[in-house]
Amino acid sequence: MMKSYTEYLWFNTPKRLEFVNITEQVEGALRKSGVKEGLCLVNAMHITSSVFINDDEAGLHKDFALWVEKLAPYGKDKYQHNLTGEDNADAHLKRTIMGREVVAAITQGKLDFGPWEQIFYGEFDGQRKKRVLIKIIGD
Repeated sequence: MMKSYTEYLWFNTPKRLEFVNITEQVEGALRKSGVKEGLCLVNAMHITSSVFINDDEAGLHKDFALWVEKLAPYGKDKYQHNLTGEDNADAHLKRTIMGREVVAAITQGKLDFGPWEQIFYGEFDGQRKKRVLIKIIGD
């Protein structure tokens, strides 16, 4: 019979833009689920944050931050969305660039990753409480 397991991770980053490696938390949820073969969905439940898979290398993370800031720079006077009284239009765009969720295969009770792959939470409008969903299904 197929199993289903749900867990939430909560974040309140001290900086406006941060990348947090959440691989260990996702692996912990996978162990609790008891699923050996299936799929693991991890998604940001806020429209100004992201979940993505990549390498855990500090220089690359600096490159991500510079890249998304170049594509969608912070600034109240730059975006139509900010005319509503918001100041986070750039964070919405950065989330679209970096992605909403990841789906990882589960094989023999482990996340079936390639070399260097890790799961990250990307925050683009931090300093407030946000959550990430982990949903695991399989046998």
